[in-house]
Amino acid sequence: MNNVLNIVYLIPLLPFIGFLINGLGRKWLPKPAVGIIGSGVILGSFLLSVCVFFQVTGGNTHIADYFNFLSVGNFSIPFAFQIDQLSSIFLLIITGVGFLIHVYSTSYMHEETQEHFGRYFAYLNLFVFFMLLLVMGANYVIMFMGWEGVGFSSYLLIGYWFKNKSYNKAASKAFVMNRIGDMAFLIALFWIIGRINTVSFNEVFSAASISKFSATDITGITLLLFIGATGKSAQIPLYTWLPDAMAGPTPVSALIHAATMVTAGIYMIARSNILYSLSEVTMTVVAITGLLTAVLAATIALKQNDIKKVLAYSTVSQLGYMVLAMGLGAYTAGVFHVMTHAFFKALLFLGAGSVIHAMGGVQDIRQMGGLSGKIKITFITFLIACIAIAGIPPFSGFFSKDAILLAAWQKSPVIYVIALMGALLTAFYMFRLLFITFTGKFRGTEEQKHHLHESPSAMTIPLIILAILSAVGGLIGIPNVIMEGGDKLAAFLHPVIATHGEAHHVAASTEFMLMGLSTVLVILAIVAAWYMFKNYQYKEAKGLGKVLENKWYVDELYDTAVVSPLKKFGSFLKNVIEKSGIDGVVNGAGRLVQYGSRQLRLLQSGQTGNYILLMVLSIVIIFIIQFFLRK
Repeated sequence: MNNVLNIVYLIPLLPFIGFLINGLGRKWLPKPAVGIIGSGVILGSFLLSVCVFFQVTGGNTHIADYFNFLSVGNFSIPFAFQIDQLSSIFLLIITGVGFLIHVYSTSYMHEETQEHFGRYFAYLNLFVFFMLLLVMGANYVIMFMGWEGVGFSSYLLIGYWFKNKSYNKAASKAFVMNRIGDMAFLIALFWIIGRINTVSFNEVFSAASISKFSATDITGITLLLFIGATGKSAQIPLYTWLPDAMAGPTPVSALIHAATMVTAGIYMIARSNILYSLSEVTMTVVAITGLLTAVLAATIALKQNDIKKVLAYSTVSQLGYMVLAMGLGAYTAGVFHVMTHAFFKALLFLGAGSVIHAMGGVQDIRQMGGLSGKIKITFITFLIACIAIAGIPPFSGFFSKDAILLAAWQKSPVIYVIALMGALLTAFYMFRLLFITFTGKFRGTEEQKHHLHESPSAMTIPLIILAILSAVGGLIGIPNVIMEGGDKLAAFLHPVIATHGEAHHVAASTEFMLMGLSTVLVILAIVAAWYMFKNYQYKEAKGLGKVLENKWYVDELYDTAVVSPLKKFGSFLKNVIEKSGIDGVVNGAGRLVQYGSRQLRLLQSGQTGNYILLMVLSIVIIFIIQFFLRK
């Protein structure tokens, strides 16, 4: 029984081997071999993850301690993996959805040259390796290694088409903004080490260690960790990198935004739930940040015209709901939404990729329309994803979003109303996207119309699988008010999640009322979207619409308030401090030596009379000093 748990190191090792093979052999490995290797290693990790999941379900959790990663005096950091209920869920999400994205990529990226095709799959495998390292780590340092690794890998993937300067800027933006959060994460690690001299989860979360922390320690550490999460999980104010990450290939967007990198912050908070539940201040900050992010991003998505940008801001908004759940103490609901979001958001991005593929690379929805008859599989699967994210029962998004809204109601009616408003905006902008893209008349060129066709099976099969998961994936978390014992996920995660952070019980009638209210309002939002966009004709946005189209001018604000002053300060350091100051001192010393040497050289004129004169003057000076100046 424990044989599988003893070889869990193979789960991250297989993608790393795939990275090495495809990376080193990219110039001579044929594309089919690259695709098989790149997808095969992820499939292997997924199968192992399934075996691990069944072992954990049977009650067999495991900490695999391999070697001492760092040892200084009585302080040591083991290189160890922790396999429990929480990590096993994330392993299934990462490897399962990751495998489908890899398979999809074999067709989507087929026009790349052999070398770049190999480079792409090497980067994908490396990304999955680091994400697996992040969720499997048994301590904060191993988690941080994976944390930094996914940031580095995302830089490579977002800037995959590196000849485009704007794409390189987007990759750099993602890398730099994540470093801000990562610095806070690192400070939190040092703080923990300074207080309890360990970073292993089973020791940090023990009663003995908790007793060594003061209230200030816990609040400071959790807030710093949360700043790290705002970077990775794209929360206010560190969210603007994620929409720009659309510069990468569409499957990359699906991988980063659906199942891996952006959920890292949610996983970290869920893993640290014992610490977070002890700080009311931090929980309030987390909840408010998540709520504001969810609504702000939803308003921006209302007016975006790039199909991938709509989905990007949708991701930011949905991450806001996950963070809100964490701040409300509904950790299970947050993890549940991570899972369902992985299904329908991966489906939405891959569906968008299928649309872009059919349109010959066009991403502007204003040039689309009437595609439902041309790419039927893509349309049906995209529709299922939209229903799921809108939260219509019994699709997956309904159950996970309802759990978050219920927690919001229990905490505060004000929070509930705002969160519900965000949910209605989600339904509206997603069906706006659906109707503009797939209904009405085709608004593109005749050449684009002639090019329209359904994607190959390597792309449509992953869409169908994800559509099924989006439809039925929520059934593992059926509320107990509907089916006694139906919330299998909460029961499964119970050993890991701190129950004292969960909200109090709500009457069944109230819970049914909340479900019905949200469902009716969502349907009304969809009907409104149909009425407004079934025969879409583009009109230039004005007033508030223009503000939303320009994303509340947040990027411009950051450029004015942060980027521009930093550039000016950098120019000052370069031109004044460095050139005039530091270089001036160094170069001035050199010029002084040169000038002094030129003057001293004049003394060596080669004329005997001058030498005799200098000798006589020297004797006179010596006599004056000797007889008149010496005391």
